[in-house]
Amino acid sequence: MKPCNNETMKQMKKDIILAGVGGQGILSIAATIGTAAVNSNLFLKQSEVHGMSQRGGDVQSHLRLSSKKISSDLIPNSKADIIISVEPMEALRYLPMLSPDGWVVTNIKAFDNIANYPDIAKVLDEINSLPRHIALDAHQIAKDIGSLRSANIVVLGAATPFLDLDYSILENALKSIFGNKGEKVVQANLDALKAGKEFAEKNLH
Repeated sequence: MKPCNNETMKQMKKDIILAGVGGQGILSIAATIGTAAVNSNLFLKQSEVHGMSQRGGDVQSHLRLSSKKISSDLIPNSKADIIISVEPMEALRYLPMLSPDGWVVTNIKAFDNIANYPDIAKVLDEINSLPRHIALDAHQIAKDIGSLRSANIVVLGAATPFLDLDYSILENALKSIFGNKGEKVVQANLDALKAGKEFAEKNLH
């Protein structure tokens, strides 16, 4: 997608891995970031969101944003700026994709969808050992604000300090995506985005 001519637009590039399992709302995160990127006059490329057809199956997508043309929709190993994950083990799965100074933003609530799911304490220990991470119980935060179904948007909110996208444009993207579901759903998602953002700002490592 080609941005509008804007000589004053700052140069930016952001390579993002989205991860989780089917049914956790990865598609909504991708749509929100993608809509915000287009509305920010950025180039955007996204790989297919894999695994959505199987609820509980692993899901991942590459999302690339830039003020310059993007040659490929796939992020090379060790080049991702952010891993945004709605499930902790899935965050670890993609660590080889992360750049040395990249951030991991992940929910800590396990989706125990396999027989040999590892000890969650060990999973969280590994996440907490990372030099740059935000780990949050998005389900509990969503529950506390009265919108358990918005846990995915809480995770997105926690990633907003690292996206280099204007927060108000992300809010407008949510309004656009969820607008046909009514004002209550829109407001619930806006509240979830804000709650995640506030958690990240208070817990920057």
